[in-house]
Amino acid sequence: MIISIQGKIVNDVWTTNSSKSLPRESWLRAKAILTIMHSTSTLADLQIRGEPPSIRLHKLKGDRKEFWSVTIKLPWCITFKFNNGEFSEVKIENYHRG
Repeated sequence: MIISIQGKIVNDVWTTNSSKSLPRESWLRAKAILTIMHSTSTLADLQIRGEPPSIRLHKLKGDRKEFWSVTIKLPWCITFKFNNGEFSEVKIENYHRG
């Protein structure tokens, strides 16, 4: 279950089903991923479902080692912390840019 979100992009996608920052195809995919995250309590469920395909679930490294990431469509990702069946600090971002 998602317990907290951060940032305007994820807030817009989650609450209004739209985003001025992402192309329609990307925010539709982001909403689908967020819906799956909200309805599951394990990372394994997120991986097994495989819907939508190619989300590339992976743990981040370095100063972001507490976070996980799933790909919306490169370069955009959903990043989050996962603890005790809850997704927190959920954010849509391009963390690859310098």
